[in-house]
Amino acid sequence: MIKFPQGFLWGAATSAYQVEGNNANADWWEWEKNSGRFRSGRACRHYEFYKRDFDLAKSLGHNAHRLSIEWSRIEPREGKFSRRELKHYFDVILALRKRNIEPIVTLHHFTNPIWFSKQGGWVKRRSVGYFLRYCDFVTRSLARYVRYWITINEPTIYISHAYIMGVWPPQEKSYLKAIEVEENLASAHIAAFRLMHKIYKELKLDGPYISIAQNMMAFVPGKRDLKNLFAAYLRDRVYNLGFLERIVRHNILRYKAMDFIGVNYYSRQLVELKKFGIPNLAMDVGDGRRHPCERNSLGWDIYPEGLYGVLLELKKYGLPVMITENGICTPDDNLRWNYIRAHLKYIHRAMKKGVNLTGYLYWSLMDNFEWDKGFAPRFGLIGIDYKTYRRTVRKSARKFARVCKTGVLED
Repeated sequence: MIKFPQGFLWGAATSAYQVEGNNANADWWEWEKNSGRFRSGRACRHYEFYKRDFDLAKSLGHNAHRLSIEWSRIEPREGKFSRRELKHYFDVILALRKRNIEPIVTLHHFTNPIWFSKQGGWVKRRSVGYFLRYCDFVTRSLARYVRYWITINEPTIYISHAYIMGVWPPQEKSYLKAIEVEENLASAHIAAFRLMHKIYKELKLDGPYISIAQNMMAFVPGKRDLKNLFAAYLRDRVYNLGFLERIVRHNILRYKAMDFIGVNYYSRQLVELKKFGIPNLAMDVGDGRRHPCERNSLGWDIYPEGLYGVLLELKKYGLPVMITENGICTPDDNLRWNYIRAHLKYIHRAMKKGVNLTGYLYWSLMDNFEWDKGFAPRFGLIGIDYKTYRRTVRKSARKFARVCKTGVLED
């Protein structure tokens, strides 16, 4: 039997664009329409059904829920803020509070207003000022009801998919633009962190807890020779820690810029270089025959021990850590529960080694629109019938609920 501490945050996560539906002022919406890709459409209709969804979360023992605010709803045109949409998110957060569920609010989860993207998006330095203006409006309005904030979700994923691989809007393939975007996202977080803490002080509120949600992977050498070991180390430094280091460095050298570390963890990458060259160091992966393991429906390796290693590596920063996403897409619900249970065991092991872990949020509360993969991947604790929008609580969700309600994981 494994016991977690009292006050531990248990729950699940969603993002606005993936569950709300009809986010017609977002760059993704326009890109879907123009590119002929999957259409998000009404998604899960969570914009309408959020109360019943939170009732389900409450019934499953969740005491925390991560959600995002859709910037393109709040500021559909440059400098024109929607009080009606702000009232909607105010009601959403009050609905969580009414159910004694702690809201963890993300301000940027991949999507941007169309007007913002048409002006160059995150490539332009003025993007930082636009983001701060949005943060100021939202924070002043919601501060009394929100303690936990994520400024930017998975900046490394956003940069790689939108500006290096070019599979997400704006579909650029430019390392120079990627560098500019990274600089602006880091600056935006640091400036937003300072602004938001200032607002809480002005309002005479207890200080908030602010972070990013950093996607992290386990980089595992397929063969433990020099080139694979070096490549795994390099990828860990660049992909897992590069953006994080930019922010944490301010904690040490200048001023605080992070109250905790948000970690999104799903999988490993098996590092097997075909030859020793710069592209190979960055990109070569193995096919898994040397180190086979189960995979989710997108082909991602299931590797819970990798989360243990990631958490131990974060100890050096001396900050609390929250698992802001961890989940699996699969049609096999038994595999879903096995995935959750295995990761919780490794999380507990990391806590026994001194990692100050404050919460675990499964991705996601419900099936949703999985970006360029459409609706096929099923990550949810709650299944969605996209014809009727009926919600079905999966057995894995009920097993996880026993842990959420008791803080105990049975072996």
